[in-house]
Amino acid sequence: MSQPVLLLIAHGSRDPRHAATVHALTERVRAERPGLRVETGFLEFNAPSVPRVLERLAAEGADEVTALPLLLTRAFHAKTDIPSVLREARARLPRLHIRQADVLGPSPLLNATLTRRLREAGVRPGDLPRTGLVLASAGSTDPEAIAVIAEIARELRHTGWCAVRPAFASAVHAGGFSRTEDAVRALRAEGVRRVAVAPYVIAPGRLPDRIAAGAEAAGADVLAGVLGPAPELARLLLDRYDEARVTVGASLSA
Repeated sequence: MSQPVLLLIAHGSRDPRHAATVHALTERVRAERPGLRVETGFLEFNAPSVPRVLERLAAEGADEVTALPLLLTRAFHAKTDIPSVLREARARLPRLHIRQADVLGPSPLLNATLTRRLREAGVRPGDLPRTGLVLASAGSTDPEAIAVIAEIARELRHTGWCAVRPAFASAVHAGGFSRTEDAVRALRAEGVRRVAVAPYVIAPGRLPDRIAAGAEAAGADVLAGVLGPAPELARLLLDRYDEARVTVGASLSA
C-alpha cells in the first residue's frame, strides 16, 4: 500500500497572494511532518483543481487521501461544495479511499494564531485592558458559522480585552454582525480609546482587503495580518488530519 496523503483544499482566488499563502502553509505542514505527503488543490480560480489532484494521485497508485478544507467554519463550502466534489471523485476513482476531515475552527490554536498576528502588529499583553478588538471574519449567512464566530468573540473577551466585537467583511448583516468599520466606530462610541482589528481569515484576497479598508476608514489603531502560514495553523492542520484518520480507524475496528 502507498503512503496516506493529506490534501489541503483551498477555495482559490484571482488574487495571487491567496495561492502564494496557501502554498507557504503547505510547505510549513510538510516541514512539520516530513514523512507525510501533502498536496494542495483549489475549488476555483487556481490550479491544480481538487479533481485533477485526486486523478493524479490515483494514477500514481495512492490508496488513501484525507481531504482537509482550509475553512474556519462549517458553512456552505464545507457542507455542500467540497462534499459534492469529493463524491464525484469517489465515483470516478473507486480504488482511491477519500475521507473529508473537519474544518479548522473553532480551536485554541486559531486563537493563538490571532494573538501572534496581533502581537506582530504591535499589541502587547499590557495593552489589552484599554484596547477593544474587532474580530473580522469573511462573512456568512449560515447560522452555525455565525454562532461559532460569536462564541470566539465571547471567548476572546475573557482573555483581557476591554471589549470584543465580531464583524463581517461583507455587507451581509446576518446574526446581528456589522461591517468592520461599523464595529470599530461602535467601540469608539462606547468610549474605547484604542481599537485593534484582527482578520479571522487564512489568506489575503478581496474580503481581507475589505476588512483592511474598513479598519482604515474607521481609524482603527492596529490592523493585524491574516492568519497565514503560522506554525500554530500548521499544527492545527495536522491535528485535524490525525483526528480524521483516528475516527476512520475506530469506525473500521468497531
